[in-house]
Amino acid sequence: MTPMRFLIAILVATVAALFCQQALALSVFFINPGRSDEAYWVTAGNAVRAAAKQLGIQHEQFFAERDHLRVLEIAHSLAARPKAQRPDYVLLTNDKLTLVSATRILEKAGIKSFAAFSGLLDEERAEFGEPRAGLGNLIGSLEPRSSDAGYLTAKSLITQGRRLGLAGSDGKLHLLALAGDRSTPTSVHRNLGLRRALAEHPDVVLDQQVFGDWRRDKALEQASWLLRRHPQANLFWCANDQMAFGAMTALEQAGRKPGRHVLVSGINTSDEAMQAVISGRLAALAGGHFMAGAWAMVMIYDYEHGQDFAAEGLELSKPMFVLFDKAMAERFLKRFGAGQVPVDFKAYSKALNPTRKQYDFAFDQLLK
Repeated sequence: MTPMRFLIAILVATVAALFCQQALALSVFFINPGRSDEAYWVTAGNAVRAAAKQLGIQHEQFFAERDHLRVLEIAHSLAARPKAQRPDYVLLTNDKLTLVSATRILEKAGIKSFAAFSGLLDEERAEFGEPRAGLGNLIGSLEPRSSDAGYLTAKSLITQGRRLGLAGSDGKLHLLALAGDRSTPTSVHRNLGLRRALAEHPDVVLDQQVFGDWRRDKALEQASWLLRRHPQANLFWCANDQMAFGAMTALEQAGRKPGRHVLVSGINTSDEAMQAVISGRLAALAGGHFMAGAWAMVMIYDYEHGQDFAAEGLELSKPMFVLFDKAMAERFLKRFGAGQVPVDFKAYSKALNPTRKQYDFAFDQLLK
């Protein structure tokens, strides 16, 4: 063989090996339920992408733009792809209870699924079965312990409200609540956290709770008439940051200053929310759960490499929330601002770290 033919043969073999490696690489796609311009879901998607890159996972992401029917349309489109172009797994959420339907669509095409951020409700589990049983191709789920977020922010509002002397003429604190939606497990559990905090403080009155569908514009409208209906309310609990911004705008339009005349809480870790904590405009903020999808990628990677998470549980609910103060908000912006994800995901893998026995997805360790 001449030197030229030898070099050509080496080149052909190298290209073939690369194509083979690419074909064999684990692929996990993400149907993101949020909007492509929505801070929280963009951040969550960036974290998933960062984890995929570090772990050598082929990845594509699709935004459903807060349209639950679009989630199912995307699932159908993935299932309809030629077999060689289908993903091995699809990362799903249970926003607006789409998880079971999307899982079944994908299962018909031989695609496995994993639920992150929000998993099965108890009534769904009773009707359709558990992962790997009634829902055979749903291999598991990972949820942030969402009740923590509702509880932590409510407790902080109550503590600060007492300190500032914001009780009404009846000697009680009055609270208004802007919840997310009526069905998504994340919303249900955040509301449970709020109720737990209220149960511990019978001197706090929940004047009214409404559902803002996670939207700033809707929250602005709702908060405006809530304030007219309940002028004695000085605490505003909100299930996400966008609704908190809407509530604060309504307060300012009514001549009331957030952080002084009334206290507002939120959930999520947008730059805007962190700046509001630093300025004192937002009284309480919990977050860290945007990492749930990225942690799910670690679990899928481990499952594919012989480290089944079933021993720890098929449906995991892990503490991921922290309550941000000014110093923590500043540290968060320094580390995670501008779309940065400074996390070594390989260090959390059981397959890559055989001595690791349990997953630790607490967010506070990432701020140290």
